[in-house]
Amino acid sequence: MASTETALKEALTTIEGATGVALVDYTSGMALGTLGGSKDFDLNVAAAGNTDVVRAKMRTMEHLGIQSEIEDILITLTDQYHLIRLIKGRSGNGLFLYLALDAARSNLAMARHQLKRIEADLEV
Repeated sequence: MASTETALKEALTTIEGATGVALVDYTSGMALGTLGGSKDFDLNVAAAGNTDVVRAKMRTMEHLGIQSEIEDILITLTDQYHLIRLIKGRSGNGLFLYLALDAARSNLAMARHQLKRIEADLEV
């Protein structure tokens, strides 16, 4: 099992094209840990904003009566991918991993696969 710090480091260093990663509590919108980002890309702002995305999708699923669980949410921009992976299990209830990728340098399928593996090993 990996700690938050270890999981964030692994995501940023092993996922090709990763530019920032955060562990986020979507009940409060607060980032519990961040790594990467830049002065022009504040991961705390991204964490709060993507909390709204997760909440909106959960509300929509509830209104539609969808019983499935969200695995991940993908947002594609012209030059970036933003991947939101909800944490499964007791210890991760209410949390998600947020990963920002440079679209030109990343393999989206591999990034999803690697983030799923990191999520499975994460102990919070």
